[in-house]
Amino acid sequence: MELRQLGTFEAVVRHRTVTDAATALGLAPSSVSQQIRTLEATLGVALFLRLPKGMELTPAGQRLRGWARSLIEQAEQAARDVRGERQRVRLGALETLAGSHVPRVLARLAERRPDVDVEVHSDRARAALLSDVSEGRLDAALLFDSGEVLGGLGFPAPAETLSFVDLDPVPLTLVAAPTHPLARRATLVPADLVHERLLVNVPECSFWMAGERLLGAGPERVRAGGLSVMRAWAEHGLGISLLPRFVVADSLRAGTLVQLGLPLPDLSLRLVWRADREQLPGMRDFLYATARPGT
Repeated sequence: MELRQLGTFEAVVRHRTVTDAATALGLAPSSVSQQIRTLEATLGVALFLRLPKGMELTPAGQRLRGWARSLIEQAEQAARDVRGERQRVRLGALETLAGSHVPRVLARLAERRPDVDVEVHSDRARAALLSDVSEGRLDAALLFDSGEVLGGLGFPAPAETLSFVDLDPVPLTLVAAPTHPLARRATLVPADLVHERLLVNVPECSFWMAGERLLGAGPERVRAGGLSVMRAWAEHGLGISLLPRFVVADSLRAGTLVQLGLPLPDLSLRLVWRADREQLPGMRDFLYATARPGT
């Protein structure tokens, strides 16, 4: 196998057609087809089914998919090491985390592994981050989750098994305007929230999912928008909202919001990566350098 052929294989997997892969690679379609045929002949197996709607991986092609990305990246890392270049890691993060938690993780990493350069890619969509980790476009990603398995918060985990470590707790707070009737109650249970207006974002939002798990179906869901909009609407008495503490800390100090008396478990700031990537030089050290001491 040649690395050039593996790169072409990856492009066909990504773009689904020889023509689109050729355009992305700046090659003639005939060259792409020839490289795929040569790779299949070398391995002695068919890697693709040629279908009217595009190229679909065979079981053998699925197995090669993970190997191709790993082999290409090991070659790239070897080249950087031979040239004396610094290790480069691609870290994805939810946009919500880009300003609140990513700087803390980068500072922790800079203290422990100053020889590593990190490229941060933020995305609003958790599914896109997980797909990029599974496909090898990202080395690792930061997201919110809970429980003992990936997706314990309520989102679907990728078919490919991913490893993770929980870096930091993310406290949750149920908040309301100081004039809200529930603000006068010292303690609450989920049943007290029946028919309350719960300000939410979209079902894919981590805090929508947390509300489903922790508050049940009782509150009426009112779509407000992003976290800052949910906080602002709550300040104006338009409902209650379940938000991470870091989003409402200033409002609680200023007295424009109050914390309602419902005990809540923390979410986790979770670092996710593909298990086979730990074999890349320095990757295991990077992954655990991001963790808190004692994690």
